[in-house]
Amino acid sequence: MSHLFSPVKLGTLTLPNRIVVAPMCQYSAQEGNATPWHLMHLGQLALSGAGMLIIEATAVEADGRISARDLGLWSDANEQALASTLAAVRAHSAMPIAVQLAHAGRKASVNVPWQGGSLRPSNEGGWRTWAPSPLPFTPGNEAPLALDQAALKRVREAFMAAALRAARIGVDAIELHAAHGYLLHQFLSPLSNRRDDTYGGSLENRMRFPLEVFEVVRAAFPAERPVGVRVSATDWVEGGWDPTQTVAFAAALKARGCDFIDVSSGGLSPLQQISLRPGYQVPFAERLRQEVGMPTIAVGLITEARQAEAIIASGQADMVALARGMLYDPRWPWHAAAELGAQVDAPPQYWRCQPREHKELFRGAKLE
Repeated sequence: MSHLFSPVKLGTLTLPNRIVVAPMCQYSAQEGNATPWHLMHLGQLALSGAGMLIIEATAVEADGRISARDLGLWSDANEQALASTLAAVRAHSAMPIAVQLAHAGRKASVNVPWQGGSLRPSNEGGWRTWAPSPLPFTPGNEAPLALDQAALKRVREAFMAAALRAARIGVDAIELHAAHGYLLHQFLSPLSNRRDDTYGGSLENRMRFPLEVFEVVRAAFPAERPVGVRVSATDWVEGGWDPTQTVAFAAALKARGCDFIDVSSGGLSPLQQISLRPGYQVPFAERLRQEVGMPTIAVGLITEARQAEAIIASGQADMVALARGMLYDPRWPWHAAAELGAQVDAPPQYWRCQPREHKELFRGAKLE
């Protein structure tokens, strides 16, 4: 039996296999509202046979968007648009669906990637960004506004409100985005957090705000639905956030009821030095799994079925998540199951499409 295609539990939620569709920004929303593009995008991925689909980074307030085209969940209109999209997807797929709640912090207000992705200053159609400290992501860019006590309260409440909205529209799980140099990661890293109050300085202080946000999200979301966190295990910069600090953060999250940890890296500093290779981030997930004992998701250049199988079989991670690879091949789980002798769920409209040598590929398929 394939380890990759065995079930796994996240809290009380059981996934049919250990393949996760990673959150992938589409930069196609209108004022934070999901559009027909999201229905097309999420619809095809919900038919992929993966164990769970995570909706892209979804901003909890307008100022927290990476770009003006980011998906959001801060308003009634956002909630209604995403609810409509999910209802259409769920009419044809039982795949568990999570949402990644996020705030971009100082990495907000940029152009979409196909227009260069550069910062759009507030006097050129952008907006002033927010951060733990008034340090821009790139030297010379417009400095962010440091979050004072009132602003910290506003952001906490925005995360809580978004979690309530996610619960109302029936999202199965939440992933809190504390990675890739966005706001919660900015609080964690000493490179971006230079505060001299209770939210800066020591590791305990730097973890304080992200943990507060986790607590309000966990309290707002139904107890039977899992809440996890995506982390960057290291900044890849000397003197920055590192795996040892990540272990401490993960342990603190576990003590507060965190159900899973999604382990990425980098994104905080343009000075990062990353040596890319297949599975280059998997050792970070393995360490967290061993030292913290929380279900982990491994990511990063996982492209081959047997590579993913080995990660799960060897105990390096509990799940693997694919992003670009899933866009390139939206049927990646089908092909992996065929290679590993496993089965996946597929809609009955597609039950006659598999090659003859894989006639048992689709679970429950009945053909006359």
